[in-house]
Amino acid sequence: MDSVDRTTTAEEVHSSSADLDAMWRRQLPYWHGVYAVVWTAAVVVTALETPGPLGYWPTFALLAVMALAYVTLGVRGLRADRRAAVAYHLVAWTALLAIQWLDPGTETWMLFFVLYPQMWAMLPVRFAVVGSVVTLAAFGTVRFVQSEFDQDALAVIAVSTLISLGVSMGLGLFISRITREANTRAATIDELRSTQARLAAAERDRGVHEERERISREIHDTLAQGFTSVVTLARAADSALARGDADTARERLALIERTAADNLAESRLIVAELTPGHLQSRTLGQALERLGAAVSSENGLRADVRVGGDPVPLGGVAEVVILRTAQEALSNVRRHAGAERVDIGLDYGPEGVVLTVTDDGRGFDTTSDRDGFGLDGVDSRAAEVGGTVSLDSTPGEGTTLRLEVPR
Repeated sequence: MDSVDRTTTAEEVHSSSADLDAMWRRQLPYWHGVYAVVWTAAVVVTALETPGPLGYWPTFALLAVMALAYVTLGVRGLRADRRAAVAYHLVAWTALLAIQWLDPGTETWMLFFVLYPQMWAMLPVRFAVVGSVVTLAAFGTVRFVQSEFDQDALAVIAVSTLISLGVSMGLGLFISRITREANTRAATIDELRSTQARLAAAERDRGVHEERERISREIHDTLAQGFTSVVTLARAADSALARGDADTARERLALIERTAADNLAESRLIVAELTPGHLQSRTLGQALERLGAAVSSENGLRADVRVGGDPVPLGGVAEVVILRTAQEALSNVRRHAGAERVDIGLDYGPEGVVLTVTDDGRGFDTTSDRDGFGLDGVDSRAAEVGGTVSLDSTPGEGTTLRLEVPR
């Protein structure tokens, strides 16, 4: 099988490909141990068997050459040195073939059990296939020559050679396929991890963007509206002073102070990411009543609050959405509707909670383009909690905003 590139770059640290390479490196001592055991067995068997025509020493010398080739070249070949791998197999197979030529009765063929796996481990598949065919053909030819071209021996040699080739090719290709699939899966996992990291970065960026939008909505729904009230009250106080109405002026100044204090509290809570100031130590219904009273005292707009059903806690996020929607609706009524009366309804039903804000103002065409962030912010907030928003308005007939939040 084609060896894996077992060098690890800094970018591959902790990757699946690096883990696969590390696993391969941990297996190398076992490869060395198996080779040592089989090579030692070949030496022992050679020493115990009847020597060949030239005695023991040529076989021992060639076995020593094979061991030296493994130490100097084979070890490097298992570590993905392609040139060392090719050189090692040329030396090892030539030496083993020479042993077969010099000693026809040798049992050193047992080294096949390590040489063929090494061939598939060190070399690319195409090289391993060619090497298997060439070596088995060479050994079969030598055995046929040593049989003095005996036709009866040829059939036996051919069958054993084909069986050896089939076993070698089958196991080699099977192991190669497993290794290739492991490499592919490792690369796929690394790619998935890289994609996951990119998606996480994109999610962080989106989170930052959404947080910026949330803060802009918070500022619009609280601070900007409070400052608008301060400006309106300051102008009213100035008009009262111009008329000499000191009591009204003091009342407006008191409202300015209270509105500014509320704005200061809201700004601190926004920074601290707490719930809105109107909900601190209050139920949602109480917060809406306080909001309606504040609107009524600011400019004389009559705001009536009605709570229906069985009030239940909705959780901070849903209650914030309802309260902010009411704030936005009342701000729009105060600034744009020219209304005298606004009704705020909060109805707790079995499926959800419905907020309605209805005024008797001038109304508007809901199909026309809208300026500003207010109603868009209402839509975004509702979507965050799975709610829905509808707006019903006709020029001259008032406006009704309806928000439904699931329980």
